[in-house]
Amino acid sequence: MAKNTLTVTDNRTGKQYEIPVADGTIKAIDLRQIRTSESDFGLMTYDPAFMNTASCRSAITYIDGERGILRYRGYPIEQLAERSNFLEVAYLLIYGELPAKAQYDAWAADITHHTMIHENIKKLMDGFHYNAHPMGMLVSTIGALSTFYTDARNVRDPESRRLQIHRLIAKVPTIAAFAFRHSVGHPYIYPDNSLGYAANFMSMLWKMVETRYEANPVLVRALDVLFILHADHEQNCSTNSMRAIGSSDADPYSAAAGAAAALWGPLHGGANEAVLRMLDEIGTKDRVPGFIRAVKEGHGKLMGFGHRVYKNYDPRARTIKRLAEEVFEVTGRNPKLDIALELERIALQDDYFVSRKLYPNVDFYSGLIYQAMKFPVDMFPVLFCIPRMSGWLAQWDEMLRDKDQKIARPRQIYTGNGERDYKGMEERGG
Repeated sequence: MAKNTLTVTDNRTGKQYEIPVADGTIKAIDLRQIRTSESDFGLMTYDPAFMNTASCRSAITYIDGERGILRYRGYPIEQLAERSNFLEVAYLLIYGELPAKAQYDAWAADITHHTMIHENIKKLMDGFHYNAHPMGMLVSTIGALSTFYTDARNVRDPESRRLQIHRLIAKVPTIAAFAFRHSVGHPYIYPDNSLGYAANFMSMLWKMVETRYEANPVLVRALDVLFILHADHEQNCSTNSMRAIGSSDADPYSAAAGAAAALWGPLHGGANEAVLRMLDEIGTKDRVPGFIRAVKEGHGKLMGFGHRVYKNYDPRARTIKRLAEEVFEVTGRNPKLDIALELERIALQDDYFVSRKLYPNVDFYSGLIYQAMKFPVDMFPVLFCIPRMSGWLAQWDEMLRDKDQKIARPRQIYTGNGERDYKGMEERGG
């Protein structure tokens, strides 16, 4: 009868070891028993960038990159994007189940109650340079919230965690909108709590002298769907940062600021900007074949294609592609869309890209939609950060409740000098 174990033979010593296998993994600590001598520290794994290392058990997001599947708490992302709204999905991520009507109403009321920010936070934001990047302002201001809500340090108290979750999900759109208004020299617009989550954010962004800002419902729904698609994505760079910082029992504002800083990197939250630059470089639809040919020859890179996890068509990209057409009916067609569609058509028929499993990802079309909705490129990572906050908080809360988790502290392979004796400055060579 087959056993759920792995038998390892150490050819250095000839010894055999039987290591338990659970959920398709072995515990790295089980390798420590494999030694060549009593003084040997024991075998470790070397895995730069965690290419094949599971750092946690999680019940939040499931991804099958080979089959192009993304599910939140078991629900296919396509169904949630079509039938749900962002606040409902945020509740699902945090609590594990879709809310009943009374639960949703209470949740939405709690979030709405916390949309305002302290006036001193506004003064802090006023102190940034007039052309400060909105993402830099967002990262800094999220971190500063920890000085306003000192109760957030009680991370082992479930009720305190619940309150901070409400505050962060509610306040991030307000901070994001204030950062944008600061960057363009416009006065801040306070939240309108009679509006929904996405509509309220758009009001704080775009309202000028009118009594009430009325956003186009198609654009409101489009932004809400984009928020759903970006809400969580398993153990990516920023989520790993949230968990690692949170593992020291740091307050969630400090952990979220670190996660947002990780997301700001161009290899993470700035990828859709790179797609727009590529489409600008191509210029016209008739130049697409030449660009494809140059990429295959090693001159340039096809941005928005391929993914660290997905080796199939990113399921979020399909939804965004349909969404783009709906948005362009309102805003007018972005001329870059024709270039993007032709680029996708040719690439998906070319064995060079198909054999390398380079399919469109979520960034390929999202930038086109944001641009059509008049968001400047500097706001793209901010728009990513707003919905991802719910995923970060779900992951943070799950990590704190996981008895297997300890403070994050990876091992290293030391490659420096052996022991050396100190020499005075006059004895040292030039």
